[in-house]
Amino acid sequence: MTEPIERFDQLDLQAPILEALAEIGYETPSPIQAACIPHLLAGHDILGEAQTGTGKTAAFALPALDRVDISKRNPQVLVLAPTRELAIQVAEAFQRYASKMPGFHVLPIYGGQSMVVQLRQLQRGAHVVVGTPGRVMDHIERKSLNLDGLTTLVLDEADEMLRMGFIDDVEWILEHLPAERQTALFSATMPDAIRRVAHRYLRDPKEVKIKAATATVSTIRQRFLQIAGPHKLDALTRILEVEDEFDAAIVFVRTKTATVELAEKLEARGYAAACLNGDMTQQLRERVIEQLKNKALDIVVATDVAARGIDVPRISHVINYDIPYDTEAYVHRIGRTGRAGRTGNAILFVAPRENHLLRQIERATRQPIEALKLPSREAVADKRVAAFRQQVADVLESEDLGFFLDVIAGMEEKHDADIRELAAALAFLAQKDRPLQMPETGRPDIAQLAAGKPDRPVRDTREPRENREEILERRRDYAEGRLARYRIDVGREHMASPKDIVGAIANEAGIESRFIGQINLFEDYSTVELPPDLPNEVLQILRKARVRQQQLNIRLASPEEAARERGRPGGPGRGAPAGKKPFRKDGFAGNKDFKPRKPKP
Repeated sequence: MTEPIERFDQLDLQAPILEALAEIGYETPSPIQAACIPHLLAGHDILGEAQTGTGKTAAFALPALDRVDISKRNPQVLVLAPTRELAIQVAEAFQRYASKMPGFHVLPIYGGQSMVVQLRQLQRGAHVVVGTPGRVMDHIERKSLNLDGLTTLVLDEADEMLRMGFIDDVEWILEHLPAERQTALFSATMPDAIRRVAHRYLRDPKEVKIKAATATVSTIRQRFLQIAGPHKLDALTRILEVEDEFDAAIVFVRTKTATVELAEKLEARGYAAACLNGDMTQQLRERVIEQLKNKALDIVVATDVAARGIDVPRISHVINYDIPYDTEAYVHRIGRTGRAGRTGNAILFVAPRENHLLRQIERATRQPIEALKLPSREAVADKRVAAFRQQVADVLESEDLGFFLDVIAGMEEKHDADIRELAAALAFLAQKDRPLQMPETGRPDIAQLAAGKPDRPVRDTREPRENREEILERRRDYAEGRLARYRIDVGREHMASPKDIVGAIANEAGIESRFIGQINLFEDYSTVELPPDLPNEVLQILRKARVRQQQLNIRLASPEEAARERGRPGGPGRGAPAGKKPFRKDGFAGNKDFKPRKPKP
């Protein structure tokens, strides 16, 4: 009998791939990964029946990457996906798994994206191409997609391609591919039309069928909080303070390093917390679990693998600090609470870019997850005051305070102080390390940010440059015309700065910095002033450009977004300066000075 695969390092994958997986935080293959990867590494075709969220992307991407020859620039792997969203998601997964393979390049191609940009990118070369059937057909017919060196073909979500009417396109593509190739077909269901394609185009495939773990315990209340990464810690501590039924919690993160860092930060904030990860000895792990059971610990920060098998009745909350990449992991995680008929709470932190993972979990579990409203500063203060009052009431009821009454009487006499002033001073001393009132920071409360407020940019606490307005005005003088306001999908939560944005625009699209106007940073996006009606080729380049690993996806700001900026110094409500020509509709300045340089290759 074959030994069960419990770790990725038991698979015969290249060291750079294993290194990338370790950095991401993957420790144990999901069932479909453990079943498919050995067959694919051995060169077999695969016919896989698996739901979205079971981890099938890694099941085909990891062995495909293992066979890629980086020295060859023509496509060696082709993945067909039914939608542009899935194509982008799969391409991003390949890039993540190949992060330790220098020179690797993956290219998503789909309809609605500039053909010119795709042609240029294909000319540069790509090891893996992920595309929708229609656009792949277009490139094959144009002979711009050379698949002579193809070694691996993946049909992802084949039943969805059948439902959308792409199956004939898929068969046309299959007939134009090299006969000597490995093929993997994945589908959530296996209708006759999909089986017919499989029997015709796959060679003696190994069949793998994985039933997704879609049932979650009905006694578990599931909630999610939309929150950006930098605010997660503050959000977590607020939730821990105000949850009425809180007793103990497991907080799940993706990586071993994150378990240590988060546990230390929670300890620094006064919580009895410890980490639990695969680097710890069995003895240490058992001690942490025992401390959790006997109430010496209230919070354990863990990875998926380290938390397996934990059965501690007092665990009232499971908090997914990092959202899992597959639904099986989510179901296993929240199963640590609500056991043996008890009620439990599962809370999921979702960053703005992770909404697709939330929808994926809801589809697979067939259960909606309710939105959680983050407690405000006032709510946390009320909770702290109520807890303090209860502590005082408990002491009054249960303790002999004779000695302390004498101490207070002596202080009252010596300092001629009012008894209430003395009580207030003692309360201050007792709560000095954990104030009853949360301090004002001068920035919007994270409860507002989590609720999608405010609409204004978050105030920057750094001192502005003395000549900032002069610089901005000089830029406008150079532009000699009214600038348009564009929106880009990068903001403060991505740790972006105006300098990063200017650099990306100038370097990628060849727009000189003097033609870039005011930049306003919001929490999850920014706005930037640029010449109106930029040439389409320049816009296409800027849409793909990245700042802090985040794609800009530039587009003209909506009237509502632009309206928020009107009235700001140099905002878009201002017209062209007197005596100066506005921009022409072809995107070039009326004074012929504005000509984008040749973009960076």
